[in-house]
Amino acid sequence: MSFGQGSSALPLLPVYRYAKRMAAPTYYDLLKFLHITGVVMLMGNITVTAIWKFFADRDGRPQVLSFAQRLVTYTDWSMTVWGVILTMVGGYGMAVVAGWDLWGARWLLWSQINFVIAGLIWLFIIVPIQRDQARLARGFAGGGAVPDAYRALSRRWLAWGLVSTVPLLIATWLMVAKPV
Repeated sequence: MSFGQGSSALPLLPVYRYAKRMAAPTYYDLLKFLHITGVVMLMGNITVTAIWKFFADRDGRPQVLSFAQRLVTYTDWSMTVWGVILTMVGGYGMAVVAGWDLWGARWLLWSQINFVIAGLIWLFIIVPIQRDQARLARGFAGGGAVPDAYRALSRRWLAWGLVSTVPLLIATWLMVAKPV
């Protein structure tokens, strides 16, 4: 079977032939897609941001540090927040559609607890650090000296970022493994 007319027609890829036989996605499937997309956005952003921020901090040039700090704030609001929203909408939506007991199923309960712990660390520790760093970075963006306070905040940001990643990893594992 091919796609198109005449001798230059493209052969159908096996994936396309399989997709033609697939059933339409269910509401649960769409919610699961939103949930997984949110987790990928959230986990991907916090991992990549930590890596490039670490290397920007090692570089040490004021303009690089200032730019990196602006991007940390930007990616938090454009990727992390939307990752959290999609994760929650998809996750709670799946639980409702599937009839799961949010408090009785231990894997769901502990996933939610770990998600909340990570969120509280982000909201009450990491975001204030980022705010302080952004204020300091505006002062040296034009090439001024980078204060020691900025470097100390960078170390705290990285340490707390790693700490807040652990409960997210636990929640992700619980979602995949669904232990009893």
